[in-house]
Amino acid sequence: MSKRRKLNMRNIIKKAIQAFRDRNQPTYAHVYHPSSKIRRTAVVCISACLMFMVCGTAWSMGTDIANATDKQEHEKKMVAIIIDDMGNNMKGTEQILQLPVKITVAVMPFLPTTQQDAIEAHKRGHDVIVHLPMEPKQGKPEWLGPGAIKANMTDDEVRAKVTAAIKNVPHAIGMNNHMGSKVTSDKRIMSIVLDVCKEHGLFFVDSRTNYWSVVPELAAEKGMPPVRNDIFLDDTHTLAHVNRQITKVMEWLDKHDTCVTIGHVGVAGRYTSSALQSSVPTLKDHAKFVGISDLVRSEWGWKGNPAANTTIPSNVQ
Repeated sequence: MSKRRKLNMRNIIKKAIQAFRDRNQPTYAHVYHPSSKIRRTAVVCISACLMFMVCGTAWSMGTDIANATDKQEHEKKMVAIIIDDMGNNMKGTEQILQLPVKITVAVMPFLPTTQQDAIEAHKRGHDVIVHLPMEPKQGKPEWLGPGAIKANMTDDEVRAKVTAAIKNVPHAIGMNNHMGSKVTSDKRIMSIVLDVCKEHGLFFVDSRTNYWSVVPELAAEKGMPPVRNDIFLDDTHTLAHVNRQITKVMEWLDKHDTCVTIGHVGVAGRYTSSALQSSVPTLKDHAKFVGISDLVRSEWGWKGNPAANTTIPSNVQ
C-alpha cells in the first residue's frame, strides 16, 4: 500500500475515534446527538477502514506471492537451441557463435572447419555435439557429407564410423543426426550408434527428421536421455518463417518446462541468426537459455562424462 493511501487511512481513523470521544463532551448548543448513533457510526468507520487496510495488504501480499511464483516457474523453464551443419564455414556461422546466450552447436565431422568451429564454440561457452550424417529416405548423396552412416553397413562398419566421428569433433558431449530419415528407423543401426555414444559418455538427440524414429524408445531402454527436437526453426528459408517458429517456441514454453529447437547455418543461416539475435530478450521472459547438456542433466539426471573420450588434434589445441 502506498504512503499516501496509508496516510489517508490514518486520518479517517483519527476522525472516527475523535467523534467517538466527543460524544461525552458538554455541548452548549442544542444539538441532537444520540450516543448510540455516534457509537455505531464510529464503529462502522473504524471497521471499514481496518477492513480496507487488511484487504489492501492482503492484495499486495497476494500480488507479491503471485509474482514470486511466476518468477520461480520462469526459472524452471529451459530452452536449448541447437544449430546444425557447423564445420564447413557456412553462412551465419560467426553470427551464431556471437549470440549472447548459451546455445549448442552441432558440428559435422571430417569437414574443413570441423575442429575450428568446435573449439571456438567451446571457448565461447557453448555446448558442442557431433552432427552425424545418416542416410535419408530421399535426398542427394552429396548432402550427406563424409563419414555417413548408411543402412547397408555392417555392425562393425557402423561402430567404426561413429567412433571416428566422435574423435574428430573436439569437446563433443553429445550427438544428433544430420538427415537420417532412413537410418533413424532402423533398430539394428541405431542400437549400435547409441551404444557407442554411451560408451564415450555421450547422449543422442533425435532431430526428428523421421516420424517413425526408434531413437527415443532405444535411448530409454539403454538408460540414456530420450531427448528429441521439439521445433524446427528454419525448415522454410525466410525470415518471416523463422520469426513465426520462434513464436511457436514461446507458445510451447507456456505449456511445457523445456523446449529443444533446431536451426541451421548455411542457406537459412543469416535468417536464423538474425531472428534469434532480435528475439533473445523476449525469449528470456519465457525461459532460461541452456546448453543441451544442462537440459539432459536436469531432466534425466544424465551423468555422462565425455571429456576423457574426445580427441583434440594437437595442431588446433
